[in-house]
Amino acid sequence: MDISSSFSALLVEDSMSLGALYTEFLRADGAKVTHVNHGGDALNELKQWQPDLLVLDIKLPDMSGMDILDIVQKQYPDITVIMITAHGTIDLAVDAMRAGAFDFLVKPFDAKRLSITVRNALKQRHLVNLVAKYESSLPKPHYMGFVGESLAMQTVYKTIDCVANSKASAFIVGESGTGKEVCANAIHHAGSRRDEAFVALNCASIPKDLIESEIFGHTKGAFTGAVANRDGAATRAHNGTLFLDEICEMDLELQSKLLRFIQTGVFQRVGGTKEEKVDVRFVSATNRAPWDEVKAGRFREDLFYRLHVIPIELPPLRMRGKDILLLATKLLKEYNKEEGKQFKHFSAETKQCLKNYQWPGNVRQLQNVIRQVVVLNDAETVELDMLPVQVTANINLKQAAPQAQSATPLFAEPAASLVQGAIEAQGRLTEEQDTGAVAPTDIVPLWLTEKQTIEDAIAFCDGNVPKAAALLDISASTIYRKRQSWEELESSLSHEG
Repeated sequence: MDISSSFSALLVEDSMSLGALYTEFLRADGAKVTHVNHGGDALNELKQWQPDLLVLDIKLPDMSGMDILDIVQKQYPDITVIMITAHGTIDLAVDAMRAGAFDFLVKPFDAKRLSITVRNALKQRHLVNLVAKYESSLPKPHYMGFVGESLAMQTVYKTIDCVANSKASAFIVGESGTGKEVCANAIHHAGSRRDEAFVALNCASIPKDLIESEIFGHTKGAFTGAVANRDGAATRAHNGTLFLDEICEMDLELQSKLLRFIQTGVFQRVGGTKEEKVDVRFVSATNRAPWDEVKAGRFREDLFYRLHVIPIELPPLRMRGKDILLLATKLLKEYNKEEGKQFKHFSAETKQCLKNYQWPGNVRQLQNVIRQVVVLNDAETVELDMLPVQVTANINLKQAAPQAQSATPLFAEPAASLVQGAIEAQGRLTEEQDTGAVAPTDIVPLWLTEKQTIEDAIAFCDGNVPKAAALLDISASTIYRKRQSWEELESSLSHEG
């Protein structure tokens, strides 16, 4: 706040005469003052409103001002506190400052002394707010479990900050592996319910006949195997957050029961007759387009409007730019420590490959790739050939394209000779067709041509069959099957010979 503007102050002083005097001192500095005589009254006031400044006597009739200071620091950390006492000692002043008080005044003090202390306190408060505002405007590379400073992620962070303290239902949409549960966790832990339970339920992984019991619980004997009463996610999430992942997988019949629960906060356990009421904040998520599910009749429209109050869309990893390398570096450090390896950084080629890859599996796929690299290799630098073939395949093709455009052959010399021989043979065949004479020796069996091409590709990749398969745009298993069939064919031809 601007120190030149008016401010609010709560004065806690048990002496009526001193209370009236200090109230006038504060009003002369522009304060709107509320004066109370007891610590309990001060705490009741703080529950109703929070002042800019708390002027707090240490010795009160019902409790110690130090105890109030401790409560204020834990529950209302933004309030600036000035401690006052008629029994001041250096030790007491040090204790108050360590506990979080801005300053310590010994009674009696005059209006000037109080005014200087108040102005200094408000100036510090103003500077702290400016710094906080500036820091909040900077890109955040880390936020509540997320890693990323791209504009897309900064938008997500700001949305979470805005909605965290609300009770309104949030609906998270994003491809698989984009971090929907991380987002739900962030909403919970950034808000006022952070100290209560966060209960996550994956609607796609629970059998249809058990999911109602998982949400609402059941009574003993409700169904076969129900040997005792059991609390469901709704009960466990009381005063906290219930996260329903893959919500669009939920059966339509259960959707109607969930709708009533969201509307009223009331539910019945499976097999029970007693209604229970809880206070739950709902967060849902799906990797589908929820409105398309509504139009297709697979998701209730009324439930959609109840859950889709605050939409949050998580961007796919391919749209997050430099976040890819931020994440990869963090994961490399984590897995390096877990596996006892010595990796320190990525090579320039590896960085380029990671940035250019489309990451269809998003962050989950990146986690898999980096862990695979760390487990299977040990060096200081992650080189390009350490990455899985599905990540480097497109890079190899891009590198091969300029070679094909130049005079340099794609594979080794045998492959180039084979291609040239095929062209010459085609030319001779065309000439012979024109003259009516075709030489059988000029026709090469198709399987031999295919075999030569594949073997040359494998030789070019130093025996790496998966890389060769990627270059040839076929699967590695196809190459293995063809090799087996060639061996069988060559064996049968040799026996015939």
